[in-house]
Amino acid sequence: MSERYRRGVDIAGKLAPGGLAQFLISKVAEVAPDFARMAVEFPLGDLYTRDALDLRSREIVAIASLAMVGNADAELRAHVGAALQLGISRQQVVEILMQCAVYGGFPRALNALADCHDLLTDENCVTARCG
Repeated sequence: MSERYRRGVDIAGKLAPGGLAQFLISKVAEVAPDFARMAVEFPLGDLYTRDALDLRSREIVAIASLAMVGNADAELRAHVGAALQLGISRQQVVEILMQCAVYGGFPRALNALADCHDLLTDENCVTARCG
């Protein structure tokens, strides 16, 4: 196991304890082990461990980017869940999506809000890891 991979698994555990890392390691690795390794090493092991941005800031960027892509519902939900886990409030997630509407379009921002409705309304979603 490479140092990059170890760092990535550590970051995944901080973002979504038991969630993201387990998904990448089990489901994706079952079909495409090299792809799973790459998905842990590069974004999480390399980028997320850089000093210029903290994890909260990186999750804000991830939410905004994924919301504006418009077809990354599962990934968006994972990052909204991670943001909530890191202490970003539900109100702040809504504000991020409102800001995205200005630059990326209202339909995509509204769809992102709808995709994450349960995460933003159900107080049990953070601890139960809804979705």
